[in-house]
Formats: sequence, structure tokens, C-alpha cells
Amino acid sequence: MKLNCDLGESFGSWTMGLDEQVMLHIDQANIACGFHAGDPLVMQNTLILAKEHNVSVGAHPGYPDLVGFGRRSINCSTEEIIALVKYQIAAIDGVAKSLDIELEYVKPHGALYNDMMAKDNVREAILIALSSYHRPLKLMLQATPNIVQHRAQAKTFGIEVLSEAFADRCYDDDGKLLSRTKADAVHNKDKMLAQVKQLKAQGSVTTVSGKTLHLNADSLCVHGDNIEGVQAIEAIRELIG
Repeated sequence: MKLNCDLGESFGSWTMGLDEQVMLHIDQANIACGFHAGDPLVMQNTLILAKEHNVSVGAHPGYPDLVGFGRRSINCSTEEIIALVKYQIAAIDGVAKSLDIELEYVKPHGALYNDMMAKDNVREAILIALSSYHRPLKLMLQATPNIVQHRAQAKTFGIEVLSEAFADRCYDDDGKLLSRTKADAVHNKDKMLAQVKQLKAQGSVTTVSGKTLHLNADSLCVHGDNIEGVQAIEAIRELIG
């Protein structure tokens, strides 16, 4: 199982995350494209940092919502979602090419990610955006009990899926992430490491109500805006090998 992190989310004079500290320990960097966070210089520097550490890079597109950090759902049409996703992919892909870096996948951010998992039309719009791009890119989405159906849907668009689990988030009984508006939605370090151990040993997590949820995950995510998670990244790396 690989380790991924959402990075490049600083912009202007505002700093988010500990990118240089994290990049030492991860396999995949999901880099913000400027809509929910990030700016051209941050994007470029994050790509360079990933290249220095031989880390695979993916686009991390979100809704156009800098004020809300992309965590507010926006009622976009299918055409708008296709356009905003392709716009962001093209931006980071262009910068990456100029640095001789190959963009490998796309992982939507925040509310766009949650909407992709909850709404068929949003997921389809994202798949259309990827399938109509000039070259194939993989889609990273959440490993849930519906992962087989999601892989099958993506396959009809010629898109390969990377499934991910989360080290630092509590799961609801339906396999979705517990809403950040609820208590204990984000794990502290002890719970985080316990969840990683369970995923590694048993391929499962314990949900908010104590149920066991089995997940088939290709990659494990630690959120770059979760400072406690970032600070635990070295221990997580050791746990998953």
C-alpha cells in the first residue's frame, strides 16, 4: 500500500502544511491546482520538491473556493465540472511537463471529492473530463464497499482507478468519511496509528459506531492540512513499510 498526501496548498503569504517534511516519507503527492488552494509558484516548487524525492504527482483539483478551502459544495452543471477539472489538470500538467515530470493521476479535493463519491452525475462528469483529456490519467477515489462498481464505471470511460483509505479520518458506517462537522471526525495521533495498523494487518477500519468495515485500498492518505497527521507521517511510513 502506497502513502499519499495533499500538498502544495499554501498560496501568497499564507502557509498550509509541512510539505518539505512530508515529501521525505510519501509515494504520491496530490498537488493543489489553484482553485481551492495553491498558486503558480507554490505549484512549481511543490513539483520540484516531489521530483527531488522521486515522488509520483497527481492533480488535486477542487471547486473554485479559496475562501472555504474547497470544502463547500457548489452546485455546478456537468459542463462546468468537466471544464473546471480539465482546466486545473491542464495547468499542473503544463508546469510538470516544463520540469520533465509526468503527471500520473487526478484526485479531486474536499467537497468535489465528497460529491464525486456521493453523486453519480458528479463522478460521471469527472470521468468525462479525464477521458476527454489528451492522454489517459488515473482517478484516485475512496475505497468504499462500492469500489467494484466504481471501477466498472470508470472502465467504461477507459479510466483506471486508484482506491484510497484514510489514516486520519473517522469512517461512518456506510463507508463514507464522517462529516467534519461531527465530533471526532479527525483522528488524533493515537487513533490514527491504530487505524493504520488495522488497515495494514486486517484490511479494515472500525467505524464510528464500532462496526468493522473492510476496504480494498491501493493507497493510504494523510491530509496535508492536518498538522497532527503530518507530524505522524514518519511513524505511519514505518507501519505500512
